[in-house]
Amino acid sequence: MAKKPMSLAARINIMRAAVMGANDGILSVAGIVVGVAGATTNSFAIFISGFSGAIAGTVSMAMGEYVSVNTQKDAQRRAVMEQKRAVDDHYDDEFNFVKQKYVDSGIKAELATQATKEMMEKDAVVTTVRERYGFNVNEFTSPYAAAIASMIAFPTGSILPMVAITLLPQSMRIWGTFIAVIIGLTITGYTAARLGQSDTKKGVFRNIVAGILTMIVTFYIGHLLGQ
Repeated sequence: MAKKPMSLAARINIMRAAVMGANDGILSVAGIVVGVAGATTNSFAIFISGFSGAIAGTVSMAMGEYVSVNTQKDAQRRAVMEQKRAVDDHYDDEFNFVKQKYVDSGIKAELATQATKEMMEKDAVVTTVRERYGFNVNEFTSPYAAAIASMIAFPTGSILPMVAITLLPQSMRIWGTFIAVIIGLTITGYTAARLGQSDTKKGVFRNIVAGILTMIVTFYIGHLLGQ
């Protein structure tokens, strides 16, 4: 039996997990290395702290994504089972619910009735799940794919701040890392906003502000501890 291809919605969810994994990799490791750089100028100490953070973050992100997607998947399965029982026991109520949603959206009652009848006859469970819960029955995201995407993306994102703070001259490493991280967060913020179909300017702005605040706070805490 041929394996069913992944739906577009599932692919988008996995892409979003990868983008957010890379974003967290940039932000988390930048905070670590900048904080350590505020306490010491030892390049090896800075590198090993960033490397350790990248390893810990990779495992944490992968496991977190796996648990999160599995939890969502379980909730969606329960919703499907509930709708199967609802369709069997209260078909007319489910029919009227779907019809009323179409009427409320501006469709004429006669057309709403006809559309609901055709869709319910084709697959009542799929129709009522989509209208009640907002997802399609056959579009579950794979928790394994999401976990793998995060596991690859997090260390990929963490490379940027580690390379910047390790290879730049000591006099430039803090500001250079700030600039490199801001560029990276601009890219991930824009991509995440596009995938989520939200305002890209706001998404980028929030991402950059979060990154700057993270690095400022960790740098000054590191600096104080280093004193």
